[in-house]
Amino acid sequence: MKHIKTIAILLVMFAANSMSAQSTFDKWPTIKAFHEVISATFHASEDGNLEPVKTRSKELSLAAHTVKQSEIPAEYKTTAILAAVDKLDQKALDVHNLVVAQKADAQIKQELKELHDIFHEIVGLCAKKK
Repeated sequence: MKHIKTIAILLVMFAANSMSAQSTFDKWPTIKAFHEVISATFHASEDGNLEPVKTRSKELSLAAHTVKQSEIPAEYKTTAILAAVDKLDQKALDVHNLVVAQKADAQIKQELKELHDIFHEIVGLCAKKK
């Protein structure tokens, strides 16, 4: 019974976070566009497939740079989110540069994971602003 309650609580938390992310994506289209690219590249890398990041690293970097250059919704324009967006832009460029330099898969995968974590940091900070 205890496991069922734990699972139910986790499902509620996941649903709330998903609704919050959806709302963030609705208000901030460029972060949504970035999400589409990071999802396709990062989740494939979790399964050991780095081909998507290798073929889309420039797109990933451009999407992150577009987030930085875009008009960030006023409610999300906090010091913490702006700093995280700067990190997102730089880390995406780092990933692209590693791919172009044909660095080791393990290094690319690690940098991509860090980029994915920064993305989730931004979404989490946006959820706290509500």
